[in-house]
Amino acid sequence: MTSLFVAVAVLAVLSAGLCEDKLATPLQRAGTAFNSREHRSMLFVNNGEKFGNWTWPEMCPENFFAVGFSLRVESKQYGSDDTALNGIRLICSQDEERSFLYYVESHTGYFGEWSHPQYCPTGVLTAFQIRVEPHRGLFGDDTAANNIKFRCSSNPTLEGPGMDWGEYGYWSEDCTDGGICGIETKMEEYQYALDDSTLNDVRFHCCNKSQ
Repeated sequence: MTSLFVAVAVLAVLSAGLCEDKLATPLQRAGTAFNSREHRSMLFVNNGEKFGNWTWPEMCPENFFAVGFSLRVESKQYGSDDTALNGIRLICSQDEERSFLYYVESHTGYFGEWSHPQYCPTGVLTAFQIRVEPHRGLFGDDTAANNIKFRCSSNPTLEGPGMDWGEYGYWSEDCTDGGICGIETKMEEYQYALDDSTLNDVRFHCCNKSQ
């Protein structure tokens, strides 16, 4: 009888694993493969910091739009160099079923871990605001961008699990008749033994939905 129970338990575990694999949504890096996609406008804010340079864009595939995001965040370093927000990853889908997902992230920093993705319950990402700590001066520890909020076309607002230094600025304009479809980041390169601020600013591409 004991062996029968063990066999049933093993089959249950295997079955659960197969179901989980079947239900898992594929997630693939788009990179720069779709950079020829046309966009209508750029979304930006005015409170980004000054360090670093704008890097390469990455675009969702044609007819895909950002429906969620993940952040790369370094936790508080307690006396060592803090960098806070290091990267933003957009998750792109073609339809409400979200049966296949791509992600784009442009250039990211090297510190911290990626958070679990957050998704709009329905719809797509259409606007954003960032939390930024202003320049701390010659002997201060600069972190620059700390966190981000997105607004969904279905109205919910999503806030990332970033750090809380600095303040949120104004919201960007909204993508109307479409949504966010690409990303460019302003990154300070690795400073080695000096003060790293990593992600300083971000701007997003806005695309129309196909008619």
